[in-house]
Amino acid sequence: MAETTSKRRDKLCIIAEILEIAKNGTLKTQIMYKANLSFAQLNQYLKFMLKIKLIRKIVNQGKDIYIATEKGLDFLQRQGELAELLTTEEEKPRNGVRIPPESLLRRS
Repeated sequence: MAETTSKRRDKLCIIAEILEIAKNGTLKTQIMYKANLSFAQLNQYLKFMLKIKLIRKIVNQGKDIYIATEKGLDFLQRQGELAELLTTEEEKPRNGVRIPPESLLRRS
Protein backbone atom coordinates (compact mmCIF):
# COMPACT_ATOMS: atom_id res chain seq x y z
CA MET A 1 0.00 0.00 0.00
CA ALA A 2 1.41 3.39 -0.98
CA GLU A 3 2.21 5.91 1.73
CA THR A 4 0.14 9.06 1.51
CA THR A 5 0.99 12.52 2.81
CA SER A 6 -2.63 13.33 3.65
CA LYS A 7 -4.15 11.69 6.68
CA ARG A 8 -7.65 11.53 8.01
CA ARG A 9 -8.37 13.52 11.13
CA ASP A 10 -9.51 11.51 14.11
CA LYS A 11 -12.59 12.45 16.13
CA LEU A 12 -10.65 13.99 19.01
CA CYS A 13 -8.73 16.15 16.57
CA ILE A 14 -11.98 17.37 14.97
CA ILE A 15 -13.48 18.10 18.40
CA ALA A 16 -10.37 20.11 19.29
CA GLU A 17 -10.61 22.02 16.01
CA ILE A 18 -14.27 22.87 16.65
CA LEU A 19 -13.39 24.06 20.17
CA GLU A 20 -10.57 26.22 18.83
CA ILE A 21 -12.97 27.82 16.34
CA ALA A 22 -15.65 28.31 19.03
CA LYS A 23 -13.34 29.76 21.71
CA ASN A 24 -14.88 33.22 21.45
CA GLY A 25 -18.26 32.18 20.09
CA THR A 26 -19.16 31.58 16.47
CA LEU A 27 -21.94 30.62 14.10
CA LYS A 28 -22.62 27.06 12.98
CA THR A 29 -21.77 27.86 9.35
CA GLN A 30 -18.41 29.35 10.34
CA ILE A 31 -17.53 26.16 12.22
CA MET A 32 -18.63 24.06 9.24
CA TYR A 33 -16.41 25.93 6.77
CA LYS A 34 -13.39 26.46 9.01
CA ALA A 35 -13.36 22.83 10.22
CA ASN A 36 -14.09 21.55 6.70
CA LEU A 37 -17.06 19.42 7.78
CA SER A 38 -20.28 18.57 6.01
CA PHE A 39 -23.52 19.86 7.50
CA ALA A 40 -24.43 16.33 8.66
CA GLN A 41 -21.01 15.77 10.26
CA LEU A 42 -21.14 19.14 12.00
CA ASN A 43 -24.58 18.44 13.45
CA GLN A 44 -23.38 15.11 14.86
CA TYR A 45 -20.34 16.72 16.49
CA LEU A 46 -22.31 19.67 17.88
CA LYS A 47 -25.01 17.38 19.30
CA PHE A 48 -22.36 15.25 21.03
CA MET A 49 -20.36 18.24 22.27
CA LEU A 50 -23.47 19.95 23.64
CA LYS A 51 -24.51 16.74 25.41
CA ILE A 52 -21.17 16.38 27.22
CA LYS A 53 -20.95 20.16 27.80
CA LEU A 54 -17.82 20.93 25.79
CA ILE A 55 -19.73 23.75 24.09
CA ARG A 56 -22.91 25.65 24.78
CA LYS A 57 -25.37 27.34 22.48
CA ILE A 58 -26.61 30.85 23.13
CA VAL A 59 -29.05 32.86 21.04
CA ASN A 60 -27.97 36.39 20.16
CA GLN A 61 -30.21 38.54 17.95
CA GLY A 62 -31.99 35.43 16.71
CA LYS A 63 -28.79 33.61 15.77
CA ASP A 64 -27.40 30.48 17.43
CA ILE A 65 -23.89 31.12 18.71
CA TYR A 66 -21.70 28.19 19.78
CA ILE A 67 -19.06 28.85 22.40
CA ALA A 68 -16.55 26.62 24.15
CA THR A 69 -17.26 26.00 27.85
CA GLU A 70 -14.63 25.86 30.58
CA LYS A 71 -14.72 22.07 30.22
CA GLY A 72 -14.21 22.48 26.47
CA LEU A 73 -11.26 24.83 26.94
CA ASP A 74 -9.76 22.36 29.44
CA PHE A 75 -10.17 19.57 26.87
CA LEU A 76 -8.49 21.74 24.24
CA GLN A 77 -5.51 22.46 26.49
CA ARG A 78 -5.08 18.80 27.47
CA GLN A 79 -5.42 17.63 23.88
CA GLY A 80 -2.69 20.08 22.88
CA GLU A 81 -0.43 18.80 25.65
CA LEU A 82 -0.97 15.20 24.55
CA ALA A 83 -0.28 16.08 20.92
CA GLU A 84 2.98 17.73 21.96
CA LEU A 85 4.01 14.69 24.03
CA LEU A 86 3.44 12.46 21.00
CA THR A 87 5.39 14.69 18.61
CA THR A 88 8.92 13.54 17.83
CA GLU A 89 11.82 15.98 17.89
CA GLU A 90 12.04 15.85 14.07
CA GLU A 91 8.39 16.91 13.74
CA LYS A 92 8.65 19.88 16.12
CA PRO A 93 8.91 23.30 14.47
CA ARG A 94 12.34 24.92 14.49
CA ASN A 95 12.34 28.71 14.30
CA GLY A 96 8.78 28.55 13.03
CA VAL A 97 9.68 26.13 10.20
CA ARG A 98 8.28 22.61 10.32
CA ILE A 99 10.72 19.92 9.23
CA PRO A 100 9.06 17.29 7.00
CA PRO A 101 9.32 13.61 8.00
CA GLU A 102 12.35 11.70 6.67
CA SER A 103 10.14 9.69 4.32
CA LEU A 104 9.18 12.87 2.49
CA LEU A 105 12.75 14.14 2.32
CA ARG A 106 13.95 10.91 0.69
CA ARG A 107 11.43 11.23 -2.18
CA SER A 108 13.11 14.27 -3.74
